[in-house]
Amino acid sequence: MEKTPTKGPLSGVRILDMTAVLMGPYCTQILSDLGADVIKIESPEGDITREIGPGKRKGASGLYATLNRGKRSVVLDLKRPEANEALLEMARRCDMFIHSTRLAAMDRLGLSYQRMQEVNPGMVYMNLGGFGREGRYAGQPAYDDVIQGMTGVPLLEARASGNEPRYLANVMADKVSGITAAYAALAALYAQKSTGQGQEVDVSMFETMSAFMLTEHMTGAVFDPPASEPVYQRLIAKERVPFKTVDGYVAATIYTTKQVHRFADLASRPDIKTDPRFADVAARLHNVSAWCDTVQEILISKTTDEWLSLLTAAEVPVARINSTEDLLHDPHLRDVGFFQSMKHPVDGTLTFPGPACKFSATPASIQGLPPEKGQHTRSVLQEFGLAESLISQLSHAT
Repeated sequence: MEKTPTKGPLSGVRILDMTAVLMGPYCTQILSDLGADVIKIESPEGDITREIGPGKRKGASGLYATLNRGKRSVVLDLKRPEANEALLEMARRCDMFIHSTRLAAMDRLGLSYQRMQEVNPGMVYMNLGGFGREGRYAGQPAYDDVIQGMTGVPLLEARASGNEPRYLANVMADKVSGITAAYAALAALYAQKSTGQGQEVDVSMFETMSAFMLTEHMTGAVFDPPASEPVYQRLIAKERVPFKTVDGYVAATIYTTKQVHRFADLASRPDIKTDPRFADVAARLHNVSAWCDTVQEILISKTTDEWLSLLTAAEVPVARINSTEDLLHDPHLRDVGFFQSMKHPVDGTLTFPGPACKFSATPASIQGLPPEKGQHTRSVLQEFGLAESLISQLSHAT
């Protein structure tokens, strides 16, 4: 069912969004769902995601729609001086400017942080990119696969599976970096509202994913000298896979000692309770392969539905193994109104995964349809008070 946009917690915040592809648009999609007015600045060619993946017509892919719903699109050819003039004029009255263009190119365009600060000292200026402003990798291009490769993902997957290195079936680096950029934006906005000062914020995909990957994998490498290699052994055990049942698979995490004892009772296996290999979390981690093999021996004895019922009643975390198709029909997601549908005048009904966070007083919600390329160019430039002669020039140029 279509929902009316609400005044979310960022209502009144205005953001100039000069990002493309996935990391940046995912960040600003989150901010839009939280109520910010996100003005998407596109080149005459448009965001590349307009053409990535299936859609009902050219320039309107499902990926573009998901990442850019609720934003307004302004097309500016920033190689033209009058387009730069327009962007700087808009920046005077915005809280934040977010871009994912390489810094050298921003300097050439005359849109560096220093220039923007002259125009609006209170504005937050965010650089989103592969490697940030400093360090030997600064300025190098990067995409999700490159960052996954640099931060250990394919080799860990190879160790876990015993197969060749492979990337995750997920653009994890882009999305984790986009979420990181969103929380950095919120922190910078809080500082701005508290002090009245703007600032420059760098969000590097490489550094973000390095921190993300090492959170649990650092383990004994925290110490000097290291107590272990930087790998959390439980996660790379080849036996750590969905468990087979008589008729399918389940995800079951029997983690605490209390859960282990409940599982042993369900399985009529009292020996598990006294086995020193499984005595506590540390012992089970040290003997993770034996533990996973034991659980598998037991779970293969009943159907998926039987184990779901038994383990759920025993308060042991368990779930059926789903496909992404199953998610579209998940009853819990339906219960909480997770999916939100909107009517598009050309494409018909569009259904999106909605905001995952809930606010009691200022609900997050999808703020509108994904914009057509340049749909709001004239209306937004008029809103910012640009001269009609300049607006006509810019409209004809695109």
